[in-house]
This record gives sequence, structure tokens and C-alpha cells, in this order.
Amino acid sequence: MSDSTVTIELVEKYLALTDEARSKATSIAKGAAEEERLVSMLRMCDDYASDASHFMKEGDLVRAFAAINYSHAWLDAAVRIGLLDGHGDDRLFTLP
Repeated sequence: MSDSTVTIELVEKYLALTDEARSKATSIAKGAAEEERLVSMLRMCDDYASDASHFMKEGDLVRAFAAINYSHAWLDAAVRIGLLDGHGDDRLFTLP
């Protein structure tokens, strides 16, 4: 297997990693405007994770891998801009 091969196992690994990150991160949004932005970002995270699962079930592993990485990026962005607390976990998040 080449390092550039997308496998079911690889997609499942990143689905699990993103699920773990989604469960660990907690809101630190202040006020209604920040909370609204966070809800929107988390919806994007969840939608891309759902897309990743759908693509994986359809056998489209490249799109599944792309989608789960987009999903995780929404979490990273929310941590980075201070709407989510990543609790110092630099394995799951790109910390500020």
C-alpha cells in the first residue's frame, strides 16, 4: 500500500478522530453573536462528517477523506478563533 492510498481504515480513523474532537471541544462563545457563529460552524462540521460517512458507504473514499478533513477543519477553526475550548489537546486541535 502506498502512502497516497485512501483506504476504508484511513477514513474510519479520521472519522473517529473528528468524533473524538467534536466530543471534547466545549463552547467558550461569549454572547449571542458568537454563539450563533459557533452553531453555524458546528453545523458545518456535522454536515461534512455526515457527508464523509455517506461517501464511504458509497465507496467513494477520496470524497469521504476530503469531507472528514473539512469537518475537522471547522472544529480547528472554532478552537483557533476562540469559540471552542480544545482543552490544550494539540493532538486533536491546532491550538491558538
